[in-house]
Amino acid sequence: MARFLASAFLLVLQTHAASPELVQAGFDIILDPTDRDAGLSANVSGDVSPSPPPGTSKRAPHSIIIGVRKGGTRALLEMLDIHPEVAAAATEVHFFDWDENYAKGFEWYRELMPYSYPHQITVEKTPGYFTSALAPERIYAMNSSIKLLLILRDPAERVISDYTQVYFNRMENHKPVQAIENLLVRNGALNIRYKAIQRSLYDIHMRNWLRHFPLEQIHIVDGDALIRNPLPELQKVERFLNLPPRIVSSNFYFNQTKGFYCIRSDGRERCLHESKGRPHPAVNGTVLQQLRSYLQEHNRTFFRLVKRTFDWQ
Repeated sequence: MARFLASAFLLVLQTHAASPELVQAGFDIILDPTDRDAGLSANVSGDVSPSPPPGTSKRAPHSIIIGVRKGGTRALLEMLDIHPEVAAAATEVHFFDWDENYAKGFEWYRELMPYSYPHQITVEKTPGYFTSALAPERIYAMNSSIKLLLILRDPAERVISDYTQVYFNRMENHKPVQAIENLLVRNGALNIRYKAIQRSLYDIHMRNWLRHFPLEQIHIVDGDALIRNPLPELQKVERFLNLPPRIVSSNFYFNQTKGFYCIRSDGRERCLHESKGRPHPAVNGTVLQQLRSYLQEHNRTFFRLVKRTFDWQ
């Protein structure tokens, strides 16, 4: 099976990538069905009972994980859900970035939130918000003081992870696939209109958010650090959300088979869905260097915007 998947990466067939639109200062990325995140876990807090627990209600989120896609949003939400004072929405709602959902109104959105107690905070995550031109303004209109969580990883690695997800989704849906080099390069030059590259232009998207929210309301989680050692990053999130420290090192254990940390809480152990942590294809070294060189200036601009740096190649 592994040999088959490896060889399949070499298939060169037609792609259905949509042409992007540059909207004001940010790209508004539109996904096709096979481009969307698969395998949302059922472990996150959700409504499993037809009647709500006494003393609970459905409330608008106090915090939203806005992205980035393939940055570690699912891991962050599930790890944060360990905290007894967090009620996490079970699915990606796409309320603020999909017009058809936003048109359904705020009450429709609130009904999709989990039941929570008065002492809990509700957290929703939809990675598409970060690259949406309209999401910042819409979220601001709902709650101008909301606390936003943004998890980022090395933007070049994020591009490859993005490709890998779409590749497997297309394979599972019996759709044609392409080798990553054929998407990254067109006519001998880097294909900067490739959606996966656009999503990694963090500076462009961040500017859009900073038009509506001060930097103090956006906490950036280092996704690469979260993979290596989850606890320090989660402790920073606890402080940002004004939560009492409840997440501890014993809540995590390293799964040698999967190659990443899994969660231990309430007497149960669980790992992320099998769609997470898939092996990346080997990328031609020259093409990869082209990608990294293009992203460098965008990274430097992003560092200036957020007043911190990250260990990205």
